[in-house]
Amino acid sequence: MAYTPIPSDHSLPPIHINLLSDTQTRPVPAMRAAMASAEVGDEQIGDDPTVNRLCERVAELLGKESAVFMPSGTMCNVTATLAVCRPGDEILAHDSAHILSREGGAHAALGGFQIIGLRGPGGQFSLATFQAALHPRNRYQPPQTMVSVEQTANLGGGTIWPQHALDEIAIAGKAAKLHTHIDGARLLNATIATGIAPRRMVQHWDSVWIDFSKGLGAPIGAAMAGSRDFIDEVWRWKQRLGGAMRQAGVCAAAALYALDHHVERLAVDHDNARALASGLSQIAGMEVRQPETNLVFFDPSGSGVSGPDLVSQLRGQGVLLAMMDDRVRACTHLDVSSAMIEETVGLVRDIVRAA
Repeated sequence: MAYTPIPSDHSLPPIHINLLSDTQTRPVPAMRAAMASAEVGDEQIGDDPTVNRLCERVAELLGKESAVFMPSGTMCNVTATLAVCRPGDEILAHDSAHILSREGGAHAALGGFQIIGLRGPGGQFSLATFQAALHPRNRYQPPQTMVSVEQTANLGGGTIWPQHALDEIAIAGKAAKLHTHIDGARLLNATIATGIAPRRMVQHWDSVWIDFSKGLGAPIGAAMAGSRDFIDEVWRWKQRLGGAMRQAGVCAAAALYALDHHVERLAVDHDNARALASGLSQIAGMEVRQPETNLVFFDPSGSGVSGPDLVSQLRGQGVLLAMMDDRVRACTHLDVSSAMIEETVGLVRDIVRAA
């Protein structure tokens, strides 16, 4: 999947509307204050009280026995596979999943695992597709040890896996003796959009993590939850990969602040995404996928402007979006206001008219 990086041309105007990703959020002043006053200790030996509070909070939120604080969501995915799988094992996931398309081949490089990509619209695969990919356990085929889904499905358009699909696949996965894992980078976007409690959404899944550095607005960090035995094994790999931290309470305080203040407001991001999609869809020739959460994918080529050209012209006016293969992606977040959405739609309309 091609991805357009932030241009480094310093002759361009400063960015004043950043729709590249929800990873672009900046910690708000109150979050910075919470970080500055955080009680800290040595996270590596379990002596950081703020990290410990965060892990207890996440375990309770997701209905699991234990949790671990991580520097990133990618490390959550990588350590989860390393804790469960062995070299030569097979992981089942959607063919656009983050573990397959966005983690630099880490699972193959570090663990020797192969990931089988399952097809399906919107970044999701059906129960029938999953069951068809299962094979008997014998000496001729790789052991299948994990099934992973991404909630929400980023490259699928920010789509939300329906609860019945999550339940069916988890139950079928366990029946096949697979570890069931959720990449929950935007899980809380899904829970806010559906009104389903996080612990219910992930009820049948063995492991799940949430990200604090996307829509929740923290500068760093993710936390993964699961059984105590699983988290103990994840900790072993966290240690091996250099993920153990010292006075990490400074970072955990930002995550706790985010859980207290930035979860419910994700609904605002969803409203802004719908407003952006609605405005863009009124421009002739614009093909817009209606968003379910905070990701808006659209193809402007029918309007006479190519995606790369539109992204380039908007960047020249201080607006940053991303190219995802042949589609433009806009991501709403904490630092994007409704006025910025209106301005962006107006600028796109002007560019199309000029073309």
